[in-house]
Amino acid sequence: MPTAVSMTVNGKAVSGDVEARTLLVTFIREQLGLTGTHVGCDTSQCGACVVHIDGESVKSCTVLAAQANGADIMTIEGLADGETLHPMQEAFRENHALQCGFCTPGMVMSAVDLLKNNKNPSEQEIREWLEGNLCRCTGYHNIVKAIKACADGAAAR
Repeated sequence: MPTAVSMTVNGKAVSGDVEARTLLVTFIREQLGLTGTHVGCDTSQCGACVVHIDGESVKSCTVLAAQANGADIMTIEGLADGETLHPMQEAFRENHALQCGFCTPGMVMSAVDLLKNNKNPSEQEIREWLEGNLCRCTGYHNIVKAIKACADGAAAR
């Protein structure tokens, strides 16, 4: 039997009916059509599905849509202000911190949460924070560089 859920996603009230076992990532992608949040592994290992739930970065494949009922969700689509990229998105662009781009939404969402909690992280702190996010292309160097550049204010604000 479907369950009704309501939440705020990227500042907009949304609702829908979901099966009890529907993951938040599935609701976001399939019912809301926000495909920037990726499904990479189905085992909560890769971090491609990271979103913010009530201001905290969470792997959306580990949360049932019904558990997010009433929550405030931010996806990668909600970071930019129209055509103006979020400073972290701009830092990733400026520092060539992506290749195939599959992990990028989760990396950016995790990095935004990191800087909310630690305004000036060291390289080691950045690497530790990203341990739950996997990238098969970049070797992480430019990702770390981008996060550090954003923290240092090098990205457009």
